[in-house]
This record gives sequence, C-alpha cells and structure tokens, in this order.
Amino acid sequence: MQHDDTQSADGGTILLVDDEEMVLEVGARVLEKLNYTVLKAENGRDAIALFARHSDQIGLVILDMSMPGMSGGVVFEELRKLKPDVKILLTSGYGLDGQTRELLASGGCGFIQKPFTIAAITQKLSEIIQK
Repeated sequence: MQHDDTQSADGGTILLVDDEEMVLEVGARVLEKLNYTVLKAENGRDAIALFARHSDQIGLVILDMSMPGMSGGVVFEELRKLKPDVKILLTSGYGLDGQTRELLASGGCGFIQKPFTIAAITQKLSEIIQK
C-alpha cells in the first residue's frame, strides 16, 4: 500500500491561507473536525514562511486567490518553487477567473468557491487525496 502524505492516521496537515480571520477560524475548525492538523496563514508572506518550515508535513494547501499584498497567484508560484509537487486547492469568493483557470492548468489540484459547506470541502478533499 502506497503512503499518501495528504492522508495519515491523523488525517494529515493542511496549510490554510486566507486574509479573512473568520474564514481562517471557521475553516480550521471544520478541517480539524475532519481529523486534519491545520496551520493557518493570513497572508502570502506568512504562508510561504510556514510552508518553508513545514513542507515535509504539509500534504495540502488551501489557498485564497484574492488577498491584499501578495496575490494567491504569486503565493502559488512561490510554493511550487519550494515543492514542485505540492497539492494546492484554490479558493475564492469570486468564482473561477482567468488567473485561477491558468493555475489549475499549471498544476492546481482543484477549486472550491467560498463560502463552502462541510459536505463540499469533504468531497473536494476526498477527490484530491485520491489523485
């Protein structure tokens, strides 16, 4: 049986990146209820720093595309430089735009629109883990 680093006995570790504190808090609680360990970053710079320190543990990044300062697209590219095969689930309250479609084509592993339900995120995580 092959080991998949997004799923372990404890569910694995997810880096959740969003500039909205409410999304971080609620998202982390939902993911923890689904048995994941969650690292939270409220901006791109923090996300890259956390990922650099914990890339061996992080099986998936859930990345908001619309953040002030450093956009989700820039963060995506920086994370891919650190670990080219990192699984990144893109999220936005605005739906699929051109940049998001490009990132999906260049290695993003999925998209989920905010706000998302527990059922929707559970389904999306299941799809990603099976890839």
